[in-house]
Amino acid sequence: MWSDIIREFSDSPSQSRVVRFLLENGFGVTEDGRISCNGIEVPATAVAKAIGSDRRVVDSTAHRILERQLLRDIFLNMRATPDLSKVAESLGFSVVTVLPKNASERGIVGAVVQVLTLHDVSIRQIFVTDPEFSEEPRLVVIVEESMPVGVIEQIRALPQVKQVII
Repeated sequence: MWSDIIREFSDSPSQSRVVRFLLENGFGVTEDGRISCNGIEVPATAVAKAIGSDRRVVDSTAHRILERQLLRDIFLNMRATPDLSKVAESLGFSVVTVLPKNASERGIVGAVVQVLTLHDVSIRQIFVTDPEFSEEPRLVVIVEESMPVGVIEQIRALPQVKQVII
């Protein structure tokens, strides 16, 4: 699906960068062609500055999105979710980052969750970076307590796992 969206803008590298930025950050588009985050408008100049582009490119990308029904439906309903990994320590949580051997392989999240469940570890949040947007995709798991002995070793031993970062 994401590759279809990116392909839709393959004729314009600058608009492609805008679309990729919107998807990576969970930004949407309002009915009148403005960039938004959970219903709050984000100035096109701010988006342009973040990606090293021009406000007009951001505006034209938003309008182009609205012209295509599939994209319109996606971006009108896009929502961002808070990433607790940056504040986990302040909240008393632990963060486990898993780098997969092959991020396109199925079952990575399930295998890690199964290990945590077997040890009765309470998961607060799971965040997965999409392999189509990230050069180094990862699975980030925020848990309520520190890991019991042996859990990290079991996760490292999973066949899908290249590296575990705590």
